[in-house]
Amino acid sequence: MAEHILIIRFSALGDVAMLVPVVRSLAHQYPDVRITVLSRGFARPFFVGLSKNIAFIEADLRNDYRGLQGLNRLYHELKEKDFTAVADMHGVLRSNYLRMRFKMGHYRVAHIDKHRAGKRRLVAQSGKVLEQQPTTFQNYADVLERLGYPVKLEFRSIFPEGGGDLSLLPSTIGQKKKGEKWIGIAPFAAHEGKVYPLERMEEVVKRLTEDAATRLFFFGAGAQEKEVLDRWCDAYPRCVNASSQAAGLFQELIVMSHLDVMVSMDSANMHFASLVDTPVVSVWGATHPYAGFMGWGQSLDNAIQKELECRPCSIYGNKPCHRHDMACMNAISPDDIIDKVIRIINT
Repeated sequence: MAEHILIIRFSALGDVAMLVPVVRSLAHQYPDVRITVLSRGFARPFFVGLSKNIAFIEADLRNDYRGLQGLNRLYHELKEKDFTAVADMHGVLRSNYLRMRFKMGHYRVAHIDKHRAGKRRLVAQSGKVLEQQPTTFQNYADVLERLGYPVKLEFRSIFPEGGGDLSLLPSTIGQKKKGEKWIGIAPFAAHEGKVYPLERMEEVVKRLTEDAATRLFFFGAGAQEKEVLDRWCDAYPRCVNASSQAAGLFQELIVMSHLDVMVSMDSANMHFASLVDTPVVSVWGATHPYAGFMGWGQSLDNAIQKELECRPCSIYGNKPCHRHDMACMNAISPDDIIDKVIRIINT
């Protein structure tokens, strides 16, 4: 039987995006091995067309495959695909159950080690150990090695040299003019501990738009995000709400591939920009790059963070501030961000 790997990773959006460099490296280094990624529908643009030996299966766990009965049905459907190995890159209740079923069926299986002990030491209020944890990319690669597929992580972009095809985008985005600088701004994140104060980010926007050769593209898909970004577009020149104008994630990735730099929180947009070889000025508050979630190929030199004794206080940014003043974010000035952006553009 031909080798066929099932790779399971349902969410979150940024974690699925971090799977791309690993899956692409696997596909190129093992061209005779079939690879199928099982995830939620939002992840399809990451993997369709990535390599000829990569396929994608969408699983809606909230509706089509809800509960134990739904997972059993999903398992039986997957079993018909003739997999020879199963890589659980998620390690949560649902993926654990599927992995158990495959193991009982005598498949080769392996699952992710999230290095929770090291991360607990990283965020401890006392006895903190500020030590770099294995990256998510390495954690994914380790799963494949345990299955017998060691990979060298080599990846540049999901698009060919030169970026995605701008002609596929609405005319409101248009083509990039000679000498024009495109800057992305993604000011939101899932948790408050990872969000730079919006009034300060607006100051960054205002000052960057003072340069007539600059266009700003905003990214943020929620209703509240849209309200803020549309207001900024009305207030400042040469600004586009890319998330509103683009038709879905794939078109947003095309825009990102032509940015000179992206400004992002520790969020999914940092990872999206990383997948199209765009440098990111990443802003870190309650979280820390040492937790292993820095974007693919991004430099720590471009990360903005204040070294405080309490940082990091959370792996995901979802814990309340111990100090109650969010000093980790409030100590960052607009100049800190603007200076990094200008340095990257000038180099």
